[in-house]
Amino acid sequence: MLSRSSLKLSRVATLVVAVILGVLPVRAEQPPAPADEGIVPKRGRITPYNGAALPEGSEKPAKSDTNAKPRKAEEKPSGGVNIIDRMGAELPALPAEKPFAGKVDEAYGAFQRGYYLTAMDLALPRAQLGDPAAQTLVASILEQGLGVARNPKDAAFWYGQAANNGDPAAMFKYALILMEGRYVKRDRKAADELMKKAADLGNAAAQFNYGQTLVADAPGQKGLKAAMPYYEKAAEQGIADAQYALSQIYLNVEGIDDGKRARAREWLARAARAGYDTAQLDMAIWLIEGIGGDRNLDEGFAWMRRAAEGGNVVAQNRLAHLLVNAIGTRPDPIEAAKWYVLSRRAGLKDDALEDFYLGLNDSQQKSALAAANKFRSS
Repeated sequence: MLSRSSLKLSRVATLVVAVILGVLPVRAEQPPAPADEGIVPKRGRITPYNGAALPEGSEKPAKSDTNAKPRKAEEKPSGGVNIIDRMGAELPALPAEKPFAGKVDEAYGAFQRGYYLTAMDLALPRAQLGDPAAQTLVASILEQGLGVARNPKDAAFWYGQAANNGDPAAMFKYALILMEGRYVKRDRKAADELMKKAADLGNAAAQFNYGQTLVADAPGQKGLKAAMPYYEKAAEQGIADAQYALSQIYLNVEGIDDGKRARAREWLARAARAGYDTAQLDMAIWLIEGIGGDRNLDEGFAWMRRAAEGGNVVAQNRLAHLLVNAIGTRPDPIEAAKWYVLSRRAGLKDDALEDFYLGLNDSQQKSALAAANKFRSS
């Protein structure tokens, strides 16, 4: 369901934070596509994944002590109330629903239910009388061609009217139009002023994009610090790009308050849970390497797999390494080869993994190729 606040976030600039700070040093080249990706002659040896040493700092599993004395009764931890005990327990009563005293917007109600022509019929007369909310709704319907012919030029006109009448969502949209010079004369200064105004009025998309503008205008730590308050506001409202940007700033920029620096991994996790694949990749690396908090190889592997399955090529390459070296998982040469093949097809060259792949026997190579083909077609 759509609402006024769910107008699509448009990224004005690429995430400058990731460019400046860097995310992951990976040697990626674009090699010519192999003529035949079938079975290849052997050369080199399989990477010794069995019994591979854990990364430095990892604790070895403790050996069982058959002579250890049993704990005293008073030393046993409490079992608490387990999930079986809780099943069927009566939930607390919900608080009484507060009556809605505001005015019902029938045009937006029709829009949210998918009755776009009805929404247009109800909103257009109000828009013509200067109602900014109705003007934004009309613009959105025309921009997307919902129930009517798509008309971006008329949409730009109505966004402009709504922006002039103080609607933050329209300010954000019209700032983009001014910035790109679509259907109106390009005006970067007016676009920046309108974007800032929308951001200061609480529009989350405008907050992130205005932060991007500040970083683009002042590359380096100065621009990042200036943008940080806007990223923080957008992150609190659920913008995953802003959450990721905050994680990088909090961890890498000098002079950041220790309390904020300690929250870098928290923001990265929120962006990762929102489905941002670059954040998922970084989350895996941070957990495996102990960046921004304690190490957790199992969770790091799980995040790397999630990013790889989502199509992140670097994550596919790194997942292959984890499977080869049994980091956070059991060794699995065929699964490792599958992910290597997928990343290689995407143009990411890796000499170590190539040597590992060529060391597999014919049956293993065939199985890996079949698994890679199945993943690509699914």
